[in-house]
Amino acid sequence: MKEVTEHNAWVSWFRHASPYIKAHQNKTMVLGLSGEALASRNLENLIHDIALLNCLGVKLVLVFGGRPQIDKALHDKGFKSTFHMGLRVTQQEMLPAILEAYGRLRAELEAKLSTGLVNSPMHGVSVRVVSGNFVTAKPVGVLDGVDFACTGQFRKLDKSAMRQHLDNKDVVLVPALGYSASGEIFNLGYEQLAGAIAEQLNAEKLILFSDANGVQDSSQLKLKQLSIEQAERIAESDGPQLSKELKSHLKVAATVCRNGVERTHLIAYTRDEALLQELFTRDGSGTMVFRDNYDEIRRAQIDDINGILELIGPLEEQGILVKRSRERIESELDCFFVNVRDNAIIACAALYQYPENNSAELSCFAVAEEYRKEGRGDALLLRILDRAEEQNVENLFVLTTQTEHWFKERGFENAELDRLPGAKLYNLDRNAKVLVRNLQAH
Repeated sequence: MKEVTEHNAWVSWFRHASPYIKAHQNKTMVLGLSGEALASRNLENLIHDIALLNCLGVKLVLVFGGRPQIDKALHDKGFKSTFHMGLRVTQQEMLPAILEAYGRLRAELEAKLSTGLVNSPMHGVSVRVVSGNFVTAKPVGVLDGVDFACTGQFRKLDKSAMRQHLDNKDVVLVPALGYSASGEIFNLGYEQLAGAIAEQLNAEKLILFSDANGVQDSSQLKLKQLSIEQAERIAESDGPQLSKELKSHLKVAATVCRNGVERTHLIAYTRDEALLQELFTRDGSGTMVFRDNYDEIRRAQIDDINGILELIGPLEEQGILVKRSRERIESELDCFFVNVRDNAIIACAALYQYPENNSAELSCFAVAEEYRKEGRGDALLLRILDRAEEQNVENLFVLTTQTEHWFKERGFENAELDRLPGAKLYNLDRNAKVLVRNLQAH
């Protein structure tokens, strides 16, 4: 096999990232950064990646907390903090120290986003940063007999003002503070605030950073995708594998997705390139929580047949796909996977097994034209690969007349006809290319 050089790997990554670059352009993303993230040694790399997203046309809101910085500021002034239900009880006399901590953090973030030294990743980049009194808050009040005083919760967002800044390509900084009409200041939880802002802006994505690289199951295997119900169930479980912070992030993720945000991503602030990998690669970096029954890849069901026929019909007419009757699809339905978005079939593929030689065929691979630049094909291929590996398939092959290079870019290699299993019939009139991917090598 041809040795992949570092340059070739970079070019391949960039090509594969291009559909995501286009898909994320002019989309709104809310990033939630804890005080621990702002104190991380990886913060500078994260700032560079945020600046890159801004250059690529992503509309960004950065909501940040400051618990360790506030702890230190209060300690230095002789205050002792108490917490209840995961929230700091904020006394009135603590506010000057808290405001001082947030003011310093905001100034440091503004300075880092303004860096433009020669030979730095941000040389020549101009990132405009704005902040303001966008958030109206109200007091938490008294819970379980505890008066939370100046600890508050989100009430309202000045959406028009924030959207105006986002449309001007400004990066909006929002400390975890809120204000009232009477001039009061409230100390808020940054995760809940980030989630509320994402909901109010109808953001495409909420991204929450913690010290964990996504969610792991009891076997220490990373869970790349979770439905809302799965996220809620894990967040309420007593398993020791999740930190309190990650459980809190899962609860916020489930809530905002249920309220209209399409995706929430949980990634590590300690890991370089985690943000770019999560947004611009098929496998991502951490864990993604998605809206149920809105956009999912699943096994085909009987009610999907009409949608499959409608999707593949134009491709059959063009000779790109082999014609299939309704009866054939119904009889082979167990082999089909579909990508369903808002109850519409936007992609499909079939996996036919040939167990006598541990191989399988990827067939009837189709993506609706309007969704072909959003990574749908990659996501569907990944699901097929997962299924093939579950069934111990060693070689996955595909016959194609039009998409040879697309498959070659994803690890398939040209092969001779003798690589096909004996039970597979080959149509000489179509003269399709044979490509094979060895799953044992990946």
